[in-house]
Amino acid sequence: MVSDDQTTIVIDVGPDFRQQMLRESVQRVDAILLTHEHNDHVSGLDDVRPYNFMTRKDMPVYGLPRVLEDVRQRFRYIFEDNPYPGAPRIKAIEITPYQSLEIGTIEVLPLRVHHGSLDILGFLFPGFAYLTDVKSIPVRSLELLSGIEILIISALHHKAHHSHLNLREALDLIERIGPRKCYLTHMSHEMGLYAHIQAQLPLGVELAYDGLEIEL
Repeated sequence: MVSDDQTTIVIDVGPDFRQQMLRESVQRVDAILLTHEHNDHVSGLDDVRPYNFMTRKDMPVYGLPRVLEDVRQRFRYIFEDNPYPGAPRIKAIEITPYQSLEIGTIEVLPLRVHHGSLDILGFLFPGFAYLTDVKSIPVRSLELLSGIEILIISALHHKAHHSHLNLREALDLIERIGPRKCYLTHMSHEMGLYAHIQAQLPLGVELAYDGLEIEL
């Protein structure tokens, strides 16, 4: 979740979206950004309904055309001409890599990254970037990320994986990008215990955790 005093954006809506919003007492969500269409990133979409009820507005959901088409098929009942009363109200908005957006008071630049052979999106905000499910990053995106203040990037575990960075690959990319601070996310239980792994990481690189808050 990315928020300032006026705007709140959530990146992806996984199966525990409802639990996350309740845990953090999030009273308002102004928009949702989708990195890609895999189930662990969209399956909580039905739970935007309470925000529809509170704001009496459709929820803007931003994503690649391919991703939004998948969402329309998977959640067909949301997009019917005469949806069932009480169904979520979604406004699907297509976005393009490297074309900047202003969502309320927050500026965001979608970046192309690769999840194996699948093109997905990372998001660059003033001062920090959020990249999940990454396996590789094209040169143009790397150039835009270079020297960023805070980087959040995925690192699945230690073994090689066809569509995710492992820890060694993530650390190599972090060194190339050169952020002041980096947090690792999207870790599996095979990563190991925090106390053991954190002690092995370079200065400025930390394992992220549920409920982590970063102030800019």
